Amino acid sequence: MRHIDVHKLADAARFNRFHAGLLFWCAIIIIFDGYDLAVVGIALPSIMKGMGVTATGAGFMVSSALFGMMFGAVIMGSIADRIGRPRAIAICIALFSVFTAAAGMAQDPITFSVTRFLAGLGIGGVMPNVVAQMTEFSPRRIRGTMVTLMFSGYSVGGMLAALMGKSLIETYGWQSVFLAASIPVLIIPAVLRWMPESLPFLIQRNRLDTLRAVLQKMEPSYRAQATDRFALPQAEKGTSAPLSMLFRDGRGFSTVMLWIAFFMCLFMVYALSSWLTKLMAGAGYSLGSALTFVLVLNFGAMAGAIGGGWLADKFNIKHVLVGMYALAAVSITLLGFRMPTEALFFVVALAGASTIGTQIVTYAYAGQFYPATVRGTGIGWASGVGRSGAILAPIVIGVLVSLSLPLQQNFLAMAVPAVIAVLAVLLIDHKRSASVIDSELSETEPSLSLRAQQLGS
Repeated sequence: MRHIDVHKLADAARFNRFHAGLLFWCAIIIIFDGYDLAVVGIALPSIMKGMGVTATGAGFMVSSALFGMMFGAVIMGSIADRIGRPRAIAICIALFSVFTAAAGMAQDPITFSVTRFLAGLGIGGVMPNVVAQMTEFSPRRIRGTMVTLMFSGYSVGGMLAALMGKSLIETYGWQSVFLAASIPVLIIPAVLRWMPESLPFLIQRNRLDTLRAVLQKMEPSYRAQATDRFALPQAEKGTSAPLSMLFRDGRGFSTVMLWIAFFMCLFMVYALSSWLTKLMAGAGYSLGSALTFVLVLNFGAMAGAIGGGWLADKFNIKHVLVGMYALAAVSITLLGFRMPTEALFFVVALAGASTIGTQIVTYAYAGQFYPATVRGTGIGWASGVGRSGAILAPIVIGVLVSLSLPLQQNFLAMAVPAVIAVLAVLLIDHKRSASVIDSELSETEPSLSLRAQQLGS
């Protein structure tokens, strides 16, 4: 009889078709998610003109989706730990696809806000689940890179929204870019068929045949035997109150600091995503040029996410995050100053890399910080609490825009949260991270070598 540690098996696995397939589907989902999120910022000037709303009113309209995302992140992250991640992800896709399209048929601000709130449940809910999925199944040595590479699809979605916005809005009106968001419902059957279930979820429900099949795909050298026994670490066996596990084993203070970092990062991300186009248009750029800034922002975000993930695999991820937040404070502040166009594009790219890119690396850190059994819950709550920052950002910046303040002050208001995030990340006790604890255990305990087991069996 062999005792199989599924987490160590996942950690030591070599990248193969299983991991590539998982990365593909999760990235596709995030691309659609990023499109649905960015589309409002792209269409905001046209929506304000078409519906006759003020900057403050537009801020509340944008925040309706973010308010839904806060609930979606908390609810769907927790539900996934109970009903399984593939089902939870499918529900989220249906929500953000159907109701983003419905927003395109809205005729007034209230209807628009209600449909965007419902879409937000799916947009916010899918993020913690795909992060948890990639964190669990990725080989340890490339885990940060895998998660951030997947999440770079968020930036691809933003660029797709900007490119479609430049052509569709002028030709067919702002409604067209929302109606296009119904396409993702077509991938739901494929997600349910190909997305693997969480390993602890399968063990807890005694679905061992499915578990063995997943393990063989994940690590082809594994040869299933009827006598194999699968066990979870003692710390992951309790499931009656998963939220309380976020505060166990000395993780409580660090959990709060992680929540603050999420709050500040998401404030910056949604302040830029919602108002960059409007601010640049107000600074004298044409709509086409302003949308180009969105493309550059998201291109920088993708580079920042991938680069940040690579650095996180090579160095301490906490120290990488501190540097990225510090860069955000500098780059966002510089956006408020006049400079040559080439230099401004470079600074916009840096802002994207150090805000949206940093958000993605922060998600990766949260995924590594919590044990696998409550990973969805941990990421979901961090993301959900952070959504309050995302909700406030469009409203706060909308109020500032309505006051006709100098451009520098608007961007300075977006930069202050980066300084607070630096302090919060510095205060996180990295030794309490599940990834650090697992690494220490693997060094002090006999390593579970699959091939050695096979030789001895």
